[in-house]
Amino acid sequence: MSFARGTVVRVRPWLPPVSVALAAGLAAVGGSYLSVGRRPAFVATPVDRFVLVASPDALVTFAITELGTLGHQVAFLTAIALTCVLFGLAALPGVLILWGRMPVAAVLALRGSASAAGVVTGTVLTGAVAFGLTGSAASSVGTGAGAGLVLLVTVGTARLDASEGGTFEALGRRRVLGAVGSAIGLSALGLLVRGSGEESVPSGLDIPEDARPEVRELLTRAREQSLDVEGLEPLVSTDFYEVDINNVNPDVDRGEWTLSIAGAVEEEVEYDFADIRAMDVEDRFVTLRCVGDQLNGRQMDTALWSGVPVEALLEAANPTGDRVVLRGADSYYNEFPIEALWPGLLAYRMNGRPLPRTHGAPLRALVPGHWGEINVKWLTEIEVRDEDTMGYWEHRGWHGTGPVETVAKLWQVNHFGGGRIEVAGHAYAGTRGIDAVEVSTDGGDTWVEAELSDPLPGEDVWRQWRHEYGAAGTHDVIVRARDGSGDLQIPEENGPKPDGATGWVTETVGTQ
Repeated sequence: MSFARGTVVRVRPWLPPVSVALAAGLAAVGGSYLSVGRRPAFVATPVDRFVLVASPDALVTFAITELGTLGHQVAFLTAIALTCVLFGLAALPGVLILWGRMPVAAVLALRGSASAAGVVTGTVLTGAVAFGLTGSAASSVGTGAGAGLVLLVTVGTARLDASEGGTFEALGRRRVLGAVGSAIGLSALGLLVRGSGEESVPSGLDIPEDARPEVRELLTRAREQSLDVEGLEPLVSTDFYEVDINNVNPDVDRGEWTLSIAGAVEEEVEYDFADIRAMDVEDRFVTLRCVGDQLNGRQMDTALWSGVPVEALLEAANPTGDRVVLRGADSYYNEFPIEALWPGLLAYRMNGRPLPRTHGAPLRALVPGHWGEINVKWLTEIEVRDEDTMGYWEHRGWHGTGPVETVAKLWQVNHFGGGRIEVAGHAYAGTRGIDAVEVSTDGGDTWVEAELSDPLPGEDVWRQWRHEYGAAGTHDVIVRARDGSGDLQIPEENGPKPDGATGWVTETVGTQ
């Protein structure tokens, strides 16, 4: 018991200054966010990259397959927490000077400058660390100012309390409360001003007023051909999924951006955004599906993309290799056969609007019929090779560079009067197309063909399906698709890793 009491005596005096330092770290991160938002200059960005790179492959796989977008959010919150600790450590010398715990503090106290020295030290150190991490003056100033604010509040609280008297413990608590309160207030202000930092992407159903006639006609056609099923995503997605290796997207300046085609080519070429815009534009409906998508998951969507055919750019370079590596501004890269890229599209518009930052602005690749991982965003380089290499996800045990698996999703169940039930969803098979979707409402004993939406223009587009029936009690509904080659969806159920989920979707449905 005496040992425990002795431990408390040694530890407790350090708790208030450490708490203030951590509050300063939180305020430093909040100040950076208030200054630059969720951009590459945000101080948590490099820490987020470290967290993702350092995470074990098994943990990354679990986050992708089991947590989905929640996994990214957890990783980002972890990075922010670590960043707060990092800047708390940077602010700690200044806090210790304020608390009189540094050897120099006694000298400064005699001169009456301990408070100023502590505030300046904490502010400068946090700002310097921020500049070392980001190279951004704006982010560094915001970071230092956030930490400095907490230290100033601590000084003010201490002087106010000193004028009123009080015990040492009370003084410590009040300084901690003041520091924590100011840190939370600054962080809340950052969220209020900057929001979540997630870019708002308009629904594909909203046709922009300045859309070209071709785009307006295609989007209108997609809306009219969508099945009238309550709650079912239309043929052009209203909320397109997003999967990236980082939690903070690149912020690429169109005026400085270039795309190079190099490697095993007869002539290396480079294009800027004006060069791309000057080429003939092509509009395509294209469906994308993430290789980490669960069998009945939601990481599959469709948009109308506008851009230039890859063929026009590759022909100018005249490739001599049979492999290609695409690289993006976010340090992501992937490798696959060049024959898959030839019929691709380099898109700079989405649903009649400039390509959003979240989806790869200023330019992204669209490779027909292949998993989403090879459709590199923020594209900056096409490197042709004459030998095999491994892409980013292949190093982590995934092999999603091949064609997508055929799938029919069961995304909507509607109950009508009289015991009638409607089931509906989407089906996708890459460039093979969807020929039929079959539904069983008795656990697989009998099958009927569902109603399909009319196919949209393009070879790499999903279709909707619906089926209405009558049934009593609880029963198992199974759906399966048949692709344009006549092949039935693979019945054996396997998880997403390493090369995409397979199986027939089954859902237990009960009458209401």
